[in-house]
Amino acid sequence: MTSKPMTRNPANSKHRNRSPATAKKLGQLHPRNPHQGRYDFAVLTRALPELADHTITNPKGESTINFSDHQAVRVLNKALLANYYGVKFWDIPEGYLCPPIPGRADYIHYIADLLAQTTHVNADNTPPTGKEIHALDIGTGASAIYPIVGSQSYGWRFTASDIDPISVNTAALICEANPKLKSAVKVKLQPEPKFIFKNIIGRQDYFDVVVCNPPFHASLEEAMEANSRKQHNLQRHRGKNESEQISRRSTKSGNAAQNLNFGGQHKELWSEGGEIAFLTKMAKESQSFAEHVGWFTTLVSKSENVKPLQILLKQLNVAQMRIIEMSQGQKSTRVLAWRFDTDEE
Repeated sequence: MTSKPMTRNPANSKHRNRSPATAKKLGQLHPRNPHQGRYDFAVLTRALPELADHTITNPKGESTINFSDHQAVRVLNKALLANYYGVKFWDIPEGYLCPPIPGRADYIHYIADLLAQTTHVNADNTPPTGKEIHALDIGTGASAIYPIVGSQSYGWRFTASDIDPISVNTAALICEANPKLKSAVKVKLQPEPKFIFKNIIGRQDYFDVVVCNPPFHASLEEAMEANSRKQHNLQRHRGKNESEQISRRSTKSGNAAQNLNFGGQHKELWSEGGEIAFLTKMAKESQSFAEHVGWFTTLVSKSENVKPLQILLKQLNVAQMRIIEMSQGQKSTRVLAWRFDTDEE
């Protein structure tokens, strides 16, 4: 097993650490997140001219897209990745999860703070950078968003795993096609879906951090109901004129429950028992890989799942546990982090 690094040389000033509490008080994205405020469609369209075909104007005269149109969301993601992360080739199969990048980036930046404050402290309080940091993404999906953001924001190297062969092949193709990702990301298929870390973490592996965005619905019906609420809220916050323009410009229309605007396959959106069952399994299995991981972390979408997970982790005798609150516009979410070994701190 490789050694567990405890300090790093000061990083560039652009990575200077600021308290996560600062972002929370402002109700904004993490201070280092480049996706602050409204999207600059002029800049994004220069990065990806295809975006112009999906751009509309809202009643205030501002450029936007129809966020209920999954094709428009996919093209916006392509533009964001091209402009901010230098990823020129990125696409996903029809129907696969197309995640909102600003929120995904927030997770990575808060995890960088966690490392800077605990296992990789240095004099300037800056996040660790470079390929010495090895991260594991559980359930990377076809999009490979976390490895892209983490490798291009901090220079970390990633191992990305998934149980779906199509997701694994697509993520691997994206990394192979982009020189910036080719040497930074390794994609692995989990051949036994009942396991999370087994088959992925080898005897000689050490990961500074694990990230995970678990499937949070327990069934297809639950996922569709949640999407219907999301679509209703999107429509409610639009003006009449914008709605009419969207209706004319949409490439797809129909009942919200039949059109997931962010896509998503069964394994990406729901699993038996939902989020709590998946994370319970993840927590229990993590105990067997304590010596191979610095911090285990995961998003927890449902606030009511936090307390039972905290109780379980205490029963598993974790050495440290943290809840990292994140605020993304009107949406609040959280990261649950735990570790078993603090002897070297």
